[in-house]
Amino acid sequence: MSKLKADLSNLESTFPKDFTPDQIAKAKTAFYKKLALLAHSFYGGKIQVVPRAPVPGFNWFNVWYTPGVSTVSTSIRDNNELSFSLSSRGNMVAVVSDSTRVLGDGDCTPPGGLGVMEGKAFLMKYLGGIDAVPLCMDSRNARGEHDPDKIIDFVKMCQPSFGAVNLEDISQPNCYKVLDVLRQECDIPVWHDDAQGTASVTLAGVINAVKLADKELSKVRIVMLGAGASNTSIARLIIADGADPRKMVMFDTKGSLHKGREDIKKDPRFYRKWELCEQMNPERFGSIHDACKGADVLIALSQPGPDQVKPEWIRGMAKQAIVFACANPVPEIYPYAAKEAGAYVVATGRGDFPNQVNNSIGFPGILKGALLVRSRKITDGMAIRAAHSLADYAVKRGITTDNMVPTMDEADIFPVESADVAMQAVKEGVARIKLTWDEAYAAAKRDITAARELTATLVKDGFIKYVPESMLEEALAAAITGVRK
Repeated sequence: MSKLKADLSNLESTFPKDFTPDQIAKAKTAFYKKLALLAHSFYGGKIQVVPRAPVPGFNWFNVWYTPGVSTVSTSIRDNNELSFSLSSRGNMVAVVSDSTRVLGDGDCTPPGGLGVMEGKAFLMKYLGGIDAVPLCMDSRNARGEHDPDKIIDFVKMCQPSFGAVNLEDISQPNCYKVLDVLRQECDIPVWHDDAQGTASVTLAGVINAVKLADKELSKVRIVMLGAGASNTSIARLIIADGADPRKMVMFDTKGSLHKGREDIKKDPRFYRKWELCEQMNPERFGSIHDACKGADVLIALSQPGPDQVKPEWIRGMAKQAIVFACANPVPEIYPYAAKEAGAYVVATGRGDFPNQVNNSIGFPGILKGALLVRSRKITDGMAIRAAHSLADYAVKRGITTDNMVPTMDEADIFPVESADVAMQAVKEGVARIKLTWDEAYAAAKRDITAARELTATLVKDGFIKYVPESMLEEALAAAITGVRK
C-alpha cells in the first residue's frame, strides 16, 4: 500500500488503479470520515485557549488579575464600549447552535454539534485571526419542542461577552425567526452562516460562473433544488444583486414555490419562503425536469447525493450549463457525472473537487471585517460586497472552469475580503469606528499572520504533533475495504 503524505496531497493516487470515478469519490468520503474520528480522538478536539499576554514575573498576576484588574472592570462599567478594547471581546465570536440541522445529519443532540462548532472556531482562528468559542445549547422547551425563543434569549444573554455571534446548524423554520429577531434586537452582528454565509459564497461562484459562460446574471434562468435556509438566502442575495426572480424557480419536497402554495402562505413560520413564492416562478413549473429544460443555472442544496440531481435534468439545460451541487458531505451529483451530462461549470461544497463553493472562504473574512470596525450588524449589503470581493479576487489572479473561486490556501483573500466588508459597514453606517481600507487590511493581515505563525510554532516546538502515519494508513485501509464491499 502506498504511503500517504502528511498533507494528504497524494490521497487519490493511493487508491487501487481499478477503482472507477464513483468508487474513488466514495472512498475519499469514507477516508475523511474514518480519519476524522481517529484524529479528533487523538487530539481530544481541535481548539484550545492560550494566553495572549506574557507573565514576565510573579507580580504580573496582580496586573492580569486582582488587584489591578478591578480598574478594568470599573472602566468598562462606566463605558461599556471599552469592553471591545480592554478585553478580548473585540475579536471574540460565539459559535451558537442547538445542533438540530448538523450538515446533512439532522438533529445530532446539543453536544453532537461540537465537532462542527469547534471546526468553525478553528477556521476562524487560522483563516481570519479571530478567537471563537463553540456554544452548543439545548433549545427544547418543557414540551420537548425546539423553541426558537430559547435560542434568542440565550444569545441575548451571552452578547456582552462577544463582538459577534455566528449562528450555525439551526433547523428551519426556527432559523428564520432566530436570525431576524437577533439581527434587529442585538447590538453586535448576529450572522447565520448556513444562510447568509452560504448565500454570499454561492453568489461569488455564480458571478464568476456566469462570466465564464459568457452570460449575464440578469438574463439567466435559474433552477434551485432545496428550499431551506441556505437556498432561500442564496435566492434573496442573487435577486438583490441583479437576477430576475421571474426567471427563477425553487423546489422543496412538495414541489415548486409559487403564489399558489397555500401550505406555505398559511404557515407564518415560513415567511421567508412565502416571500419567494410571491416573486418566483410565474409559470408554475410542476416538475424540476421540466424547469431545467433550457435553464442556465442549477443550484442544489438539498439532500446529500449522489443521486439527488439526475443527469437527464442537466442534459436538458441550455448550452454551457452551470451546476452547483453543494450538499454536504456528498454532493447531489458527482462532478464527473455532471460533466458527462453536459455541464460546463460544476461546483460542490467539497475541497477535494474543483470549485469548492464553501463558507470557509466567506465567514472568516466577513466576520473579521465586521469586528475590525465594531459593526452593529452584518447587512445583506455587506454579504453581497463579500461575494464581489471573492469573485474579483479570483478574476484578478485568473479563473477557469475548474478554478473560479478562491480557495482556503490563498491566504491573502481573507484580509482583502475583511477590508472590503469593513468599508461596506462604514458606508452603510453600522460601524462604531471608521478605518481606511488600508488600515483594515493591515489589521486583518497582522492577526491572520499571527494566528498561522502561532500554529506553526506550536507544531515546530512539539506542542502539536502530526497524527501517526499508522492512523492515516488505518483510515485508508478502512475506506478501500468499505468500497470493495
